[in-house]
Amino acid sequence: MAVVMDPSSSAEDTPPQHWLDRIGIPRALAWGFLGVLVFMIGDGVEAGYLSPYLMDQGVSKERVALLFSVYGVTASVAAWCSGALSDLWGPRRVMLLGLGVWGVFQVVFLAFAVPTGGFWPLLVSYGLRGFGYPLFAYGFLVWVTAVTPRRRLGSAVGWFWFAFTGGLPTLGSLVASLAVPRIGAYGTLWLALGLVLAGGLIALLLVREPLGARRLAPAGERPVATLLGSLAIVWRNPRIGTGAVVRAINTAPQFGFLVFLPVFFTETLGFTLSEWLQLLAAMFATNVLFNLVFGVVGDRIGWRRTVAWCGGVGCAATTLLLYYGTRWGGDDYALAMVLVGLFGATLAGYVPLSALMPSLDPAHKGQAMSALNLGAGASAFLGPALVGVFLGPLGVQGVMWIFAGLYLASAVMTLFLRLPGPVAAGAPGYSSPPGPASRARNESPEA
Repeated sequence: MAVVMDPSSSAEDTPPQHWLDRIGIPRALAWGFLGVLVFMIGDGVEAGYLSPYLMDQGVSKERVALLFSVYGVTASVAAWCSGALSDLWGPRRVMLLGLGVWGVFQVVFLAFAVPTGGFWPLLVSYGLRGFGYPLFAYGFLVWVTAVTPRRRLGSAVGWFWFAFTGGLPTLGSLVASLAVPRIGAYGTLWLALGLVLAGGLIALLLVREPLGARRLAPAGERPVATLLGSLAIVWRNPRIGTGAVVRAINTAPQFGFLVFLPVFFTETLGFTLSEWLQLLAAMFATNVLFNLVFGVVGDRIGWRRTVAWCGGVGCAATTLLLYYGTRWGGDDYALAMVLVGLFGATLAGYVPLSALMPSLDPAHKGQAMSALNLGAGASAFLGPALVGVFLGPLGVQGVMWIFAGLYLASAVMTLFLRLPGPVAAGAPGYSSPPGPASRARNESPEA
């Protein structure tokens, strides 16, 4: 991803005047953040109940897991491609493409695949829809990085993830918990389409910032080469490859949970579907809050330490607590709320990885971010795939232990993600003159 930013821009030197700029939201893109939030609410409506709904329609657990795995593969490819396509066409067109893909294949999924019940129509329509949300959401993320002055870029990216995770699955699950009892599971899927279209139109019609409509790559740079470079860096720089694996482990259990926890909570533990959806919303509402907390913690105690101990070790512990605590408590709603909240909090311990990854290769920050996105997309495949393979022979308990083991493995891998030495002024990857602030940035992650 080759985002051109002018370090001498007056925007870097002019103090922000508007209240949106002061809280870290670029004023020119403000409607885009709202659009991403509404879009991801629509995308997240199905997260907590699509799996049991399809099983009720006669689709086996194994086929549901395969359906989610294929969706994860297409989402991974779209996440990886979003940066290079934004270089080639501009972020606005990439977002438009994502919105169109999501809308068209959701209509096919609902109007044809679900009513007929055929597995192949379900697989093709839902799988192809997986290209939609990463192109839209990550296309906007590229737009944010292209427009925001560097000194406020961290805050702006933080607001992006706040909107992203606030919608999927936090508010999306809450909307589902209110809508399913009133208009039914099938009607709620149509409601999701309306929310996605509304969010897309808010972002694409109300954001008038001109840079997003233009090609971002410099003249003479080939986006295909950039795309290939974003894959090659995974083995060219082993630390980047390791970081991508850690990122994949980060949310793989989250996507795996969506395959089997709805059934576990409703049929085994005895919660109602609405109660499960509220618990899911609470899990990720806690996650959204602790995204901010662990961002600060990472700056204080070090990025690697935060990811390894708060993220990796913390998630391993809370994953096992989530299983054994709920088995002990049964349908105790208050206890379940505490346990899902603990998992959501520790899941946020991986937040500093977004700062750590581009810092591992300062000369190729864009490619490092593409590798990070590739890991994020791969998690949508990895989690359901593990569930599909191991849920039958090992049951819920065995899958929970596998996820806990993966989290511990990610903690060990994170300890090897040491930053390179300070970049000399004028060298490739140098982004700011040496001084107290830049030294603090270099030293803090290793503190």
